[in-house]
Amino acid sequence: MVVSSNEPLLFLSRDQKVIAASTSFCRTFEIDPATIPGRTLASLGNGEWAMPKLASLLQATASGSARIEAYEIDLQRPNRKTRQLIGNAQILDDGDTARIRLLLAITDVTDARAEARLKDDLIREKAILMQEVQHRVANSASVLMQSARQIQSEEARGHLHNAHHRVMSIAAVQRQLSMSSAGNVELHTYFTQLCESLGASMIADDGRLSISVNVDDSVVEADVSISLGLIVIELVINALKHAFPGQHPGTIVIDYCSTGSDWTLSVTDDGIGMPTGNLAPKSGLGTGIVEALARNLESEIQVSDANPGTAVIIRYRGNARRQT
Repeated sequence: MVVSSNEPLLFLSRDQKVIAASTSFCRTFEIDPATIPGRTLASLGNGEWAMPKLASLLQATASGSARIEAYEIDLQRPNRKTRQLIGNAQILDDGDTARIRLLLAITDVTDARAEARLKDDLIREKAILMQEVQHRVANSASVLMQSARQIQSEEARGHLHNAHHRVMSIAAVQRQLSMSSAGNVELHTYFTQLCESLGASMIADDGRLSISVNVDDSVVEADVSISLGLIVIELVINALKHAFPGQHPGTIVIDYCSTGSDWTLSVTDDGIGMPTGNLAPKSGLGTGIVEALARNLESEIQVSDANPGTAVIIRYRGNARRQT
């Protein structure tokens, strides 16, 4: 059992002579299996296992006065990188009380520790980057608003206000992503807070216009959430600008649901609907952004009359794609 174990194991006598070693132990620590039986633990390899504290702990374990649990070991070998190990040892009860046998399990955690450190470094870098992004976004928004106040042209002022709304909404996306964990984003909270940000910056009378979010408990990867969030931003901005002229009251509803790998996102308003014929608006920047993001998500766009209002539906059918 010891020899065939997938875990690096040593079967030791009370005086720490090796009775058997697992193939995994020999392979992991580059020791010839033929040289192991009968040798002491301290003499294995080139003597790198001669660790006084480990030997003392094994002796105490054999006497029953201690037990090695998650003991950290730095294995140092000439011309090799130091390996970080975790050792666990216990008395192996084989029914013979006249003799003591120890089972020492070794786990190499070097790579896992390195990955954990790298992850911590990336998290710190992400936090710094997010702070810098927020700072730059705030500066950009301030510059846009100052420029809008100074420009006389209503058309140019309108373009700057639209740019300001987009900048502030993208800032909301960044804030939500900075608070996400493990690279995953819970969409209900994400969309709710995005729409709250849009409403605060674009709706002067929340008694006349409102944004509602109906989203299931879907969780998506951060890169997918970015595209979905930007789609929502553009469609909501478009509805707020065009669906409710004058003092027309209304509601914009964001709906998202998923089944397996399939999902549907819709943004629906109960406004005046889309003009047709000669009155139909030309495709603008927002439409191009939504179409590009939908393509990036390999999804399809459908625009229809919501009677009243307009519905824009984005659908992804992963199951259908796998069958084709």
